[in-house]
Amino acid sequence: MTPATTLLPALLGLVTGLSLIIAIGAQNAFVLRLGIEGRNRVIAPVVIICALSDAALILAGVLGMGALVQAAPVAMVVVRMLGAAFLVVYGLWAARRALRPGTLVVTGAPGVTGMRVAVGTVLALTWLNPHVYLDTVLFLGSVASQQGPAERWWWVGGAMLASVLWFTGLGFGARLLRPVFARPGAWRVLDGTIAVVMLALGIRLALNF
Repeated sequence: MTPATTLLPALLGLVTGLSLIIAIGAQNAFVLRLGIEGRNRVIAPVVIICALSDAALILAGVLGMGALVQAAPVAMVVVRMLGAAFLVVYGLWAARRALRPGTLVVTGAPGVTGMRVAVGTVLALTWLNPHVYLDTVLFLGSVASQQGPAERWWWVGGAMLASVLWFTGLGFGARLLRPVFARPGAWRVLDGTIAVVMLALGIRLALNF
């Protein structure tokens, strides 16, 4: 094995994976908020779920599951509508927090998220998002399949590592913003932004554009 068949494909997979997940989206917005709350017991399983979900979807794409996604348009419509409904509800919930912040707790975060809510929410935001199947299973799977037999799994490893690095950095690095969010007004701005993102994504999914 040489760097051309190991390190280079892994680096390309890392860059490709990061290019897809580093964007303002429902999942990233939720992980960011949890990270700012600064509760490691909650953020740790959420980060693990995000990384493992991406790994499973990338692996499915490499193993040829993208064809099944394309062959099941009805299932994708159901996922799209459920995802749209969830995003709209979560967006309205975030808007309510922005307009009517609850009693502040020790961390300064109104309405600190519990374990069950955090895990359930991130699972829904991940698996009820039809774009995750298009981006991860179809796109990353097709790019991986274009690699040579020796390079393919190094590329896949790089793409999976991208998810681990991104969500770990986002979840645990967000605590650096806690001094900013010591002010209740900052939380209202964050929740208002999350509400706009969630509602926009939900409406976009519902209208399928």
